[in-house]
Amino acid sequence: MRLVAFWHSVLRKAGFTPAEPGIATRSFDGEHGRTPAMRAAALEEILEEHFASLGSEHPRTIAARNNLASKYAQIGRRGAAVAQFEQALSDAVVTYGENHQQTDVIRENLAWCYEDSGRHADAAEQWEALLKRRDEHLGPVAADTVTARSRLAINYRKSGRYDAAIAHYEKAIEDAGVPEAREDLRLGLSLAFGALGRDEDAIQQLRMVLAQRRRRLGTRHLDTLLVQHRLGRAYTQADRLEDAVDTLRGAYLNGLYASGDPDVRMLTLRLRRDLAGALSAQGRHREAAALF
Repeated sequence: MRLVAFWHSVLRKAGFTPAEPGIATRSFDGEHGRTPAMRAAALEEILEEHFASLGSEHPRTIAARNNLASKYAQIGRRGAAVAQFEQALSDAVVTYGENHQQTDVIRENLAWCYEDSGRHADAAEQWEALLKRRDEHLGPVAADTVTARSRLAINYRKSGRYDAAIAHYEKAIEDAGVPEAREDLRLGLSLAFGALGRDEDAIQQLRMVLAQRRRRLGTRHLDTLLVQHRLGRAYTQADRLEDAVDTLRGAYLNGLYASGDPDVRMLTLRLRRDLAGALSAQGRHREAAALF
């Protein structure tokens, strides 16, 4: 899970130094050798000290709470992390305001933490607020705006809001500046289309990604084969069995040639199973049986 640190200048004033990418923590003497639980306990003490002396809404207390929440998230204490991020966000809104960059940092941390906890509707609510602010202040094609829109689309899809997800996937694809990012967005878009029974639209997205990955990575790369597998399954779902057999067979043969990779070997087993299923659905039972 990605977690975002406060501005370095503000943290230094508060007695904090950036330690790990994406997370801000206070420096401790003898930090090496501490277990993650010991580090969390130390951050709990700092938060308690700041809370007692400065109050909940002081910038140092907010920074300390954000750091503790980040550590909780790192060590898998998701419920505790969410609770601390929620409180930090509430305090930041009072101290900095809804539209302050510090508030955005904590809001994004909370959004990621909600995602990690499977609370996709709650995550979507936070990404909606972040997207609105970034779209207004940075413009639609800024990388941070596209990220917020992409995450919003993902969480809409995972919370069952497929039409809204499709709209944001399509807009993010238009605005994304990195080809690999557009590929990932098209894969998500295909899932949203599939969930609505729009099989042909899902197939179209998968075909575009497959063509791009073949050019970029080659026909036997794991990431290419994964998309080809998904395309074959989409053809089967759409009852385009001839296309399904051709696609799955091609992926299966390429997987056999590249089976030195253990991940490709596992995928090849799934491809063989799905190819056999597509052949059986066509009534080609002897060919299906020959695969086992």
